[in-house]
Amino acid sequence: MPIEWNEEDGIFHLFNDRTSYLLQIVHRKYPAHLYWGKRVHTLQPASILSFKGRTFSPTAESTNKQFSLDTLPQEYPAYGNGDFRKPAYQLRTSDGSTITEFVYDSHEIFKGKPSLDGLPSAYVEDDSEAETLRLTLVDSKLGIGINLFYTIYRDLDVITRSTSFEHLGTQAVEIHKCTSMSLDFHHSNWDWLHLHGSWARERHLERQPLHHGVQSISSSRGASSHQHNPFFALLSKDAKEEQGEVYGISLVYSGNFEASIEVAPYETTRLSIGINPFDFIWLLKPGGKFQTPEAILVYSSAGLGGMSRTFHKLLRARVCRGTYRDKLRPVLINNWEATRFHFSERKLKELTDGAAELKIELFVLDDGWFGHRDNDKSSLGDWTVYQKKLPHGLKGLADYVLTKGMKFGLWVEPEMVSPDSDLYRSHPDWCLHVRGRNRTLSRNQLVLDLSRQDVCDWLVETLTNLFRSAPISYVKWDMNRNMTEIGSAVQPPERQKETAHRYMLGLYQILEKLTERFPHILFESCSGGGGRFDPGMLYYMPQTWTSDNTDAVERLKIQYGTSIVYPAITMGAHVSDVPNHQVGRITPIQMRLSVAMAANLGFELNVDKLSTEEKLTVQKGIQLYRKIQGLISFGDLYRLLSPFEGLETAWMYVADNQQHAAVFYYQTLATPNPPFRRLLLQGLNPKQKYRLNNGEKVFYGDELMKMGVTLPLVKTDFFSEIFEIHAEN
Repeated sequence: MPIEWNEEDGIFHLFNDRTSYLLQIVHRKYPAHLYWGKRVHTLQPASILSFKGRTFSPTAESTNKQFSLDTLPQEYPAYGNGDFRKPAYQLRTSDGSTITEFVYDSHEIFKGKPSLDGLPSAYVEDDSEAETLRLTLVDSKLGIGINLFYTIYRDLDVITRSTSFEHLGTQAVEIHKCTSMSLDFHHSNWDWLHLHGSWARERHLERQPLHHGVQSISSSRGASSHQHNPFFALLSKDAKEEQGEVYGISLVYSGNFEASIEVAPYETTRLSIGINPFDFIWLLKPGGKFQTPEAILVYSSAGLGGMSRTFHKLLRARVCRGTYRDKLRPVLINNWEATRFHFSERKLKELTDGAAELKIELFVLDDGWFGHRDNDKSSLGDWTVYQKKLPHGLKGLADYVLTKGMKFGLWVEPEMVSPDSDLYRSHPDWCLHVRGRNRTLSRNQLVLDLSRQDVCDWLVETLTNLFRSAPISYVKWDMNRNMTEIGSAVQPPERQKETAHRYMLGLYQILEKLTERFPHILFESCSGGGGRFDPGMLYYMPQTWTSDNTDAVERLKIQYGTSIVYPAITMGAHVSDVPNHQVGRITPIQMRLSVAMAANLGFELNVDKLSTEEKLTVQKGIQLYRKIQGLISFGDLYRLLSPFEGLETAWMYVADNQQHAAVFYYQTLATPNPPFRRLLLQGLNPKQKYRLNNGEKVFYGDELMKMGVTLPLVKTDFFSEIFEIHAEN
């Protein structure tokens, strides 16, 4: 897994046993992209880079009319000196100019992987796991250096990239754009895939051919958003689940982002991802530094499934951290859909009693326990117990939960403040706002200004006292609105456009301190469901509430799309009441269970309203879940049938040693007089014998993967089946 430097040709080769990434310092000045893909031994730059003078492509060197930055496949391009494609960065100098000339200055190759100052990132636990290249470019006139960081992992087809700016000059500059990475492919014969949606419809798949010009996704909402996940992929035309080349890129960031693809006139393709340049300016003063978020680059020669499994392994083991990273998560019940705001201590104890009978392990108290909160119009920011509802406080309720053999969890929404709150009345300037402008409400709340250190310090101490006030084992951290009037009362005019990014730095600082102080608490991120499901949040909170939509049929698409990047152990999934609150659909308890069991299983219903038969189904489901939870949480995922392509969905989880697997099959709507169909499995050892559900027949792995298993002919909607596969000794 070394990084090799060929000084004569100026070529860097980052590689492991499966992947190569090559770049060259062309003319000893310009970093150019040569290759990224399957492992190669070496490349001759002449076989990759071709130069030809093009009409209207300026020449960067007066003595070489064939050479132009406009056609060079660059690694971190600028705008204004001959390249008319989208730049990776843009600086505005003190004289008003945006023209820069950063050229190669030096490099360093070292073992391990550095952390990023103030930002989440992938990591290593031992320096032998990865090797890093730091490539330094300098604009000698400005006295500014750009450091391009490349890390390649030894055991994963993963390269991470980030960029830092370091000002050693004398005049302040403004950073108007700073992507985390940029690279140019030599052709444009690709499809691209991204995950789009809205509240209650998160991370649906969209795949389409590239077209000439720019195609992009982004968020300017102050969060990674329900609308677009900070991820996209290029796919070869023949790429499917288990075949073809796929290049996936994800941003370890939870705020405003932009991912862009540009097909240029000569059929080249430029990719970039980073902080959204819209409404962003960062003032970089002499002596200052600025660090971009990290981009994760995954290459797969085994289709989308191969890409997903690589992302899953990295996110599970080298982005998620803490006590719960490698632990199975508790089966929980949340009171929200059972009670909404209208609960009493007695009602919560009744729910606890019913959950304990079903062997549920964790009771979570949701919204409405604090201030004087009987609806969503007040009290956010007043994190003291509502005595009218909980006369014995959080500790009294938590102690009761513990007597039932369960753990206690709590919902909070710390980043928000209600205008009707003691906090807002005391500190009306603590929210994001612009002086003299209206303060737009959403869900009757405003957003605290986490770009302010005093607000961050107050939140850390307030939550520290809260989390110490009762035996709390789980915290659901919600964020139920996006940002408007993004301004800060403490920032000077020239730094106002830094506010959104400074907010994220403040949030990350808060989460770092709280997770260090409370390592025993399992934190789950939430933003109106999946509005902030990204690697940045997973760095602090190892699971995310996948969507507020708990309808089993809708969840198939949401969880399928989410699995393109994120492993099952990061997804929260609950069984809720019917008719469903979001779509009014009535599905059987078995279907709801089977869908929720494909992630971190939880419940969000009034268990007392379940029939005796339904309770028995739940108990059996929990027993099965505990048998296969290790597979779901840590196994390899294979997607078999897509809910975006028909009335059936299927996926399976396979153990690393291929000795155990679990298959999930769902039929949303029945078909009259249907044909027999067979489900082709994946990921098994072709030479191994397997037994299905402890049945009498034994099958070889290749038979199950090439010929499949016969699907049942079921004359009912909303049918589901889970079956296990065990290897024969």
